[in-house]
Amino acid sequence: MATLKVGLVSPEREIWSGEATQVVAQTVDGQLGILPGHTPVLGVLLDGSVVKVTPADGSPEVVAMVGSGFFSVAFDEVSILAEQAVLGRDVDVEAAQRELSEAEGRALDDEAPVIQRRARAKLRAAELEA
Repeated sequence: MATLKVGLVSPEREIWSGEATQVVAQTVDGQLGILPGHTPVLGVLLDGSVVKVTPADGSPEVVAMVGSGFFSVAFDEVSILAEQAVLGRDVDVEAAQRELSEAEGRALDDEAPVIQRRARAKLRAAELEA
């Protein structure tokens, strides 16, 4: 069975890497579903979105919140380079809920929408992880 070589990284560390059968990411141009043999593509990640990776070994789906960054596919290699990323299983749900609540209270702050998007994405990623 054909697979994809996937790497999800942030400036701080490698978040996840391995073989996968599918990757789904949200870009500013729309949602991309990548399967082995996909044509080369480069996209800009939608800030505060969720990336899903289906590992080739049959282990549970990997779900991560990503901040802004890039998504690249070439020769069955997928690189997800995110400014900020956290696996759903590593999300501190209470902290993400606090971040969201505090950001909603700062409606006039220019950074509030970004904080809200990222907090919501963390919560979505955490709920998708079983």
